[in-house]
Amino acid sequence: MAVGKENTEVVAEVPMDKDGEIVKPRTDKREYRRIVLKNSLQVLLISDPETDKCAASMNVSVGSFSDPEGLDGLAHFLEHMLFYASEKYPEEDSYSKYITEHGGSTNAYTSIEDTNYHFDINTDSFDEALDRFAQFFIKPLMSADATMREIKAVDSENQKNLLSDSWRMRQLQKHLSREDHPYHKFSTGNMDTLHVQPQAKGIDTRSELVKFYDKHYSANIMNLVVYGKESLDKTQCLVERMFQEIQNTDKSVPKFPGQPCTPDHLQVLVKAVPIKKGHKLTISWPVTPSIHHYEEAPCMYLGHLIGHESEGSLFHALKELGWATRLYAGEGDWTMDYSFFDVSVDLTDAGHEHMHDIIGLLFRHIKLLQQSGVSQWIFDELSAICEAEFHYQAKIDPISYVVDISSNMTIYPTKHWLVGSSLPSKFNPAIVQKILNELSPSNVRIFWKSNKFEGQTDKFEPWYNTAYSFENITESTIQEWVQSAPDVNLLLPEPNVFIPTDFSLKDVKDKETFPVLLRKTSFSRLWYKPDTKFYKPKAYVKIDFNCPLAASSPDAAVLSNTFVWLLVDYLNEYAYYAQTAGLDYGLSLLDNGFELYLVGFNHKLRILLEAVMQKIATFEVKPDRFSVVKETITKAYQNYKFQQPYQQALSYCSMVLQDNTWPWTEELDALSHLEPEDLVNFVPMLLSKTFLECYIAGNIEKNEAESMVKHIEDVLFNNPKPISRPLFPSQFLTSRVVELGTGMKYFYHQEGSNPSDENSALVHYIQVHQDEFAMNSKLQLFGLIAKQATFHQLRTVEQLGYITSLSRSNYSGVYGVQFIIQSSVKGPGHVDSRVESLLKDLESKIYKISDEEFKSNVTALIDMKLEKHKNLSEESYFYWEEIQNGTFKFNRVDAEVAALRELKKEELISFFDEYIKINAPKKKSLSICVYGNQHLKEMASDKEEVASPFIEIEDIVGFRKSQPLYGSLKGWNQLKL
Repeated sequence: MAVGKENTEVVAEVPMDKDGEIVKPRTDKREYRRIVLKNSLQVLLISDPETDKCAASMNVSVGSFSDPEGLDGLAHFLEHMLFYASEKYPEEDSYSKYITEHGGSTNAYTSIEDTNYHFDINTDSFDEALDRFAQFFIKPLMSADATMREIKAVDSENQKNLLSDSWRMRQLQKHLSREDHPYHKFSTGNMDTLHVQPQAKGIDTRSELVKFYDKHYSANIMNLVVYGKESLDKTQCLVERMFQEIQNTDKSVPKFPGQPCTPDHLQVLVKAVPIKKGHKLTISWPVTPSIHHYEEAPCMYLGHLIGHESEGSLFHALKELGWATRLYAGEGDWTMDYSFFDVSVDLTDAGHEHMHDIIGLLFRHIKLLQQSGVSQWIFDELSAICEAEFHYQAKIDPISYVVDISSNMTIYPTKHWLVGSSLPSKFNPAIVQKILNELSPSNVRIFWKSNKFEGQTDKFEPWYNTAYSFENITESTIQEWVQSAPDVNLLLPEPNVFIPTDFSLKDVKDKETFPVLLRKTSFSRLWYKPDTKFYKPKAYVKIDFNCPLAASSPDAAVLSNTFVWLLVDYLNEYAYYAQTAGLDYGLSLLDNGFELYLVGFNHKLRILLEAVMQKIATFEVKPDRFSVVKETITKAYQNYKFQQPYQQALSYCSMVLQDNTWPWTEELDALSHLEPEDLVNFVPMLLSKTFLECYIAGNIEKNEAESMVKHIEDVLFNNPKPISRPLFPSQFLTSRVVELGTGMKYFYHQEGSNPSDENSALVHYIQVHQDEFAMNSKLQLFGLIAKQATFHQLRTVEQLGYITSLSRSNYSGVYGVQFIIQSSVKGPGHVDSRVESLLKDLESKIYKISDEEFKSNVTALIDMKLEKHKNLSEESYFYWEEIQNGTFKFNRVDAEVAALRELKKEELISFFDEYIKINAPKKKSLSICVYGNQHLKEMASDKEEVASPFIEIEDIVGFRKSQPLYGSLKGWNQLKL
C-alpha cells in the first residue's frame, strides 16, 4: 500500500505558469489557481462564492491499457475497490454513505489511459468529504472480503453490456487489431478474467490489485480539481493538508507507442450481426491524432464538412436517395499515439442494398474536399461558432465541470485546461490536407452491421460473441464503387445565416421572481420569465400544441408520431445550420399533442420559429419520405424488445399506472397498416382543434415574447380558412393515474422480451400520495435516509446486481418510491423478498434514528432543495414542469423547505409506519417482475405464491380500466387561469 513520504507541513508551490493565464469564458466570474504540492500532485483550485455544491475530481493517468497480461479489467476493478474503505475511515462504504447523506453524489470511470474519481456534496460538508476522498490515494483498505463481492459487481456490470450493440461493435473493432497492442484488450473485466482464470493459474487477484495500485498510483501522475465556495487561499490550505501524504514514486505516465492496426487490419470489410433491428455502416481510418494540432482542429473541420446535413451535403444526397437516416463524422477513439476518423451511417433497407454506392459517394465527397482545398471562410465560421459557444456557455454541475477539467489537465497546457480542443484558432490548410489525404481507400476499415447477415458469418468475437465475417477489399474495388455510384450534386455548405452576432443583453424592467401569465386568449396562454440571473444572450421557448386527437387511440398515436418525425425530416436541411450555430430545436410527441422547443442564442431564434411554423402550416405528405420514416419508426418499435430488463419493468409500471396509454405492441400493429393517405386525412383533423401552452424565458423582452405567440396564432387561427380552431372547455385533456387499493399489494409477472437476455429485473413501487408540500417533504426525507442503505445492502453486501437504486417516482403528480434492481444472479421473486427484508431493516433504522442524525438529514435535504438553478435550461425545466402538470406551484421550493423546517422526527416515523413499512395500513405497492432466460422457470411458481390478499395482474389494460383514478391536478386550473 502507498504511504505518505513525509508528514511535515507542506507549502504548495505556485509557479508562474510558462503558458500564461488560464483562458476562461468572458462571462465566467469564478477564480482559478494552479498549484503543485511538494509531492508533485498538480491541482487546479476553483473558487465560486455563488455555488451550492462543492466538487472534486482526481484523474489518475493509468487505465485499462495498463492491465497486466491475463488480468483483463484489473484497472476497472481497482476503481471499484477504492470506494470500499480506507485506514482512516475503515467502515465499509462509509465514503458513499457520507456523500449521499449530505446531498451529494459520487462516481468514477476507467478509460484506456485514465481513471477518474469524482464527487459533489453540499457546501457545509465539503471538508470532511474531501478528506475521505483523499484517503483513496493515501491508504485504501482493499479487504479480501470485499474483493470477491466487487468482482461480482464488475461481472454484473459486464452482463448488462453483453447485448448492447455499441459495446459489441467497439470490441469487434478492437478485436480486429494487433494482438500485441493494448487497444486489442477487453477492458471491463468479468468473473472469468478476474477470478476463474487467475485462480486456475495460482494467481491471487487481490495481491495483483495491491501491486497494480502501488506500481501506478503515484502523485506525480495525478491531477486534482477542487471546486469550492471558499476563497482560493482557504481551499489551498485544505488541499495542502489533505493530499500531501499521497506517495510520489516518481512514475512516468505509461506510454503505448505504435499503431493498433497493421496493413492486415486495413482495406477490410467486416460484416457483423447486431442485436437490434437495423443496418449501420461505419467507415474508419487510422489518422494522425489531431490532439497534436488541436488549435488547427483538422478533424473538427473535416467532421463539420463530411457530417454536414444541408442541401448539397453527402447526407442530403443519401437521404434524397432514400438510403440513410443519420450520418455522423468525426474523430473516434484516440490517444497521443493513434487516432481513428469515423464516418457512421444509419441505413434504410434500401440503403443496405446500396452499400457500394454509399461508400463510393463518400470517397467522391472526400475527393471534392481535396480538390476544393481548405477554405478560410469555413474555418473562420467554425471558429466564430466555437468562440460564441465557449464565451457564453451556461454553467453546468460542478461535478461535471471538475471531471471535464481534470481529464484535460494531462493533455493540454495549463492555459487551455478549460478550453480543451473547443476553440479552433489557427488556420493551417496543410495540416487539414494531411488528415484528408489519410482518408484514403488504402487505409480504410469498413464495418457493416445488419440482421440480414444472420447465418452468413463464419467467426465470433470472443468477449461478446458477436457473429462476423471478414474480407479484404482492394483500392481498385473501391474505385469501381466510386465510378458506379449515382451522379449526385455534392457541394460545400452555404455561409451560415444563423451565426449570432448580437450578444447584447435586454434591459429587463420587471425583475419577476416567477413566471407571469403575460397573455391569454381562447387560442393560447403565454407564460413569460425574463432572465434575471444568468445574463447570457440566450432564450428558451416551449410550446405545447394541445390536440385532443393526438393519442386518442393506438392508430392516432402512431399517426401523430409519424407527423412529428416527418416535420423534423422536412426541416432538417434548413434547421441544421441553426443547430450548428448554437440554436437547438426539437419536436416531440406528448400524451395530449406535440411539443416544440427552441433553446440557444436569442439573436436569430425568431427566424427559426417562423420556419417551423411555416412547415407545420403547409405540411404535406411526401410518399417517399413517409415510407422511410415509417420504416425507421417500425424498427424503433421492434427494438423495444431489446431494452434492458429494468427498462421493460419501468415501462410496464408506467403502463399499469398511466391512464390512456397504449401498449407498444398495439401501436406497432397500427403502424404496419399505415398508408400515406391515412396521414393526409389525419393531420388536418389533428390540427383542427388545438390550444397553445407557451413558455418564453431568457434574453427576450415582453413585447418580443407576445409577438412570437401572436405570430403562431396568426399562422394557425387567423387565416380566412383557419387551420385550427380553439378547444372547447370540455376538450382539455388531463393525465390521470390509477389509484392502487389501500393496504393492497399487486404483482405483474412477465417474461423478458429478449429471449437471449440472462438478466432479470424488479421494480418494487410504493404509491404514497398526490402532490402536497408536507407529504412531499416526508417522502423526500425518507428517500434520502434510505437511498444509501438500499445500495449498500442490495448491491454491496448481497451483490444482487450492478443496477440497484431507490428513487422517488412522480407519475403526473402522484408520488411514490421505487426500488429498481436488475440481476443476473437471482430471479425477481427472490429480489422482491430481499426488498421486503430491506424494508424491515429500514424500519429499525428509522425507529432508531437519533435527534442529531434526523436534524442532519433535514439540513442536507434543505440544502439540496435550495440549490440554485445553474442555467436557463435548468430553471426553465423546473417552471415548465409546473405549467405542464397544471400545478403552477412556482414557489414549491420555499414551501417544501418551510414544511421541512417544521417537520418533527415523530412525524417521519408516523409517515413510515402508515405508508412504507411492511403491512403499513395505508400502503399501496406494486411489484413488476421481468424474467430473464435463466430465471424463467421460476415465473410459474412465483405467480402461484401470489395468494389473497395479494393480487396478480394478468391483463394490464383490463386492470387499469377496473381501477379508480386520482383526480387530475390540471382539472380546474385549465379553466381558472
